[in-house]
Amino acid sequence: MGIFSKLFGRKEQESKTGGMEDYMTLVRVYFQAALAAQLGISNLAMLPDLRLFKSTLHVPTQNNKLGVGEKGHCRKMMMEIYHTDEQFFKEIDQSIRRNCKKLQDVQVYMIQFQSFSQELMMLMGNLMKFKLRVPSIFKKTIYAMTEKTVSDIFMKNDYKDPSVIKSVLNVRKLNARLNFSQKWVTDFTYQVMMLAKKEPRPKDEDVKKK
Repeated sequence: MGIFSKLFGRKEQESKTGGMEDYMTLVRVYFQAALAAQLGISNLAMLPDLRLFKSTLHVPTQNNKLGVGEKGHCRKMMMEIYHTDEQFFKEIDQSIRRNCKKLQDVQVYMIQFQSFSQELMMLMGNLMKFKLRVPSIFKKTIYAMTEKTVSDIFMKNDYKDPSVIKSVLNVRKLNARLNFSQKWVTDFTYQVMMLAKKEPRPKDEDVKKK
């Protein structure tokens, strides 16, 4: 618990260890570590999440190359805490190798991923709606619904709502650049949604104190 509260800069009572924000931060750490390893980045100021992760957990630099040891450490944490499979990380590595050939590509790539993940989650919430109320214990059911919705986003072309059509096209366009499989998108979305369902709602007294 102490490691995570320090790592993510929040008081222990404010957030549950291993929650949605922790997961998204570790995803960003892995992206940044992979970028550092791929492009030979040595300036940690370019990679704020990786810098915090490395300094807080005292992860040593492996073979004098930033990103290699940090990738391994982050991957191990995500596999232990969230049961993330190896293919998830392989697709991130492949995406980065395909899109990032020089330092100037890094900022554009990370902005694209941020836009992709935000647009995707808003779209999933819009399309799944009441399905998100299914209790977390029905994991297989929720995963199947998530998988079906992701498939529709990439394959279905008869949406009626103009805002949904716009979001679908944006997600498709961004993913054409990032090149993630539907399985990767499903696993990523499912994990975020399952963690979001566990997030505590603000108590009335907390709201009154503000």
